[in-house]
Amino acid sequence: MTRAAIIGLAGPVLTAEEAALLRDARPLGVILFARNVQDPVQLTALTAAVRDVLGEAAPILVDQEGGRVARLRPPHWPAFPAAIAFADGPAGAARDGARRMGATCLAAGFDVVCAPVLDLRIPDAHGVIGDRAYGETPEAVARLGAAVVAGLLEAGVTPVVKHVPGHGRATADSHHELPRVTADAATLAADLHPFRALSAADGGAAFWAMTAHVLYPAWDAARPATLSPSIIGEVIRGAIGFDGVLVSDDIAMGALAGLSNDLAAEVIGAGCDVLLHCSGRIAESAAVLHATPPLSDRAAERLATARAAARHERFDGTAIISAGPAGPDPTAAGRDAA
Repeated sequence: MTRAAIIGLAGPVLTAEEAALLRDARPLGVILFARNVQDPVQLTALTAAVRDVLGEAAPILVDQEGGRVARLRPPHWPAFPAAIAFADGPAGAARDGARRMGATCLAAGFDVVCAPVLDLRIPDAHGVIGDRAYGETPEAVARLGAAVVAGLLEAGVTPVVKHVPGHGRATADSHHELPRVTADAATLAADLHPFRALSAADGGAAFWAMTAHVLYPAWDAARPATLSPSIIGEVIRGAIGFDGVLVSDDIAMGALAGLSNDLAAEVIGAGCDVLLHCSGRIAESAAVLHATPPLSDRAAERLATARAAARHERFDGTAIISAGPAGPDPTAAGRDAA
C-alpha cells in the first residue's frame, strides 16, 4: 500500500532506520533539501538508495526555483537566476532557463521540480514571495509561468506550481505563522488568473500544484486552503479548473501548528492528493505516515498522467503548455532578457 505522502530525510545518506520506514510505511516519494545535498556522487547514491527501496517510479522532489530557493548550487551545479530576473522579458528566455535548470535536476536524480511560483508580487506584502514572483500583474505571471512549465517539461521533469490559490498578498510568512488574506473574492480573482491560465489547456494534467497555507475569509473563514474542502473543491478544482496532482505545502510549517490533531487525514480529506512532510525527523515522519491514508485511485491516475507528460516532452520536445516561441520574443526588443 502506497501512502499519500512525500517525506523529507535527515541527511546526505539514507540511514538504516529511514530505509526501514520507507520499506514498511511506503510513502509515495521523498523531497530533498540542502541538508541532503553535498556533491553529485553523494546525491546520485542517495537518490539511487531511495529508489532501491521505493521503486524506480517513486517521485523525488526538489525545490529549485533559482535565486534564493535552490538546493543545487555552485560549485557542483550552476547558479540559476530568481524569477525577478525574467520580469518583463521574453518568454523564450524563461523557457530556455527552465529547460537548463530542469535538465540539471534530472541529471542529479530528481524527476519533480517544485517551480515555478505563480504568486503575484504584491507591494507591501511579506518578502517570502518577493523576487520569487515573475511579476505584479496576473498576465505577466501567467505568461512567464507558462514558459517555465514548458521548459521544465521539455527537460523531462514534472513542474509543481506554487502556491495555489495565491500566496502573494500574504503579510506573514507561512513557514512561521498562518497568514490571513482579507481581500474580497473579486480582488482575489487576479491571484487565480495565472493558475487558471495554465490549467486551461488540459486541466493542468501535465504539472502538479502546491497549496498555500493561507487563510482566505472570502472563501473559508475557518480553514486555510490546504485544509479547506470548499477552497479545494470550489476554487482550486472549480474556478481555477485544476485537475492535476494537488500536493500540500509542508504540513510541518508553523502556519498549521495547532490547527488539527490529525493533519495528515485532514489534508487528504480536504481534497489534496498527496501531503508533504519535510522535517526529516524520523519520529515525526513515522507518525505522519502511519496517519496518512493510502493513495487514492484518482490520485494515482493523475500521477501517471503527469509522469507520462514529462517523459513525452523529454523525447518529443513539443511543449504541452503553450508558452509562446522558444526563441527571442519579437516584442521584447531592447529589453534585458536576463
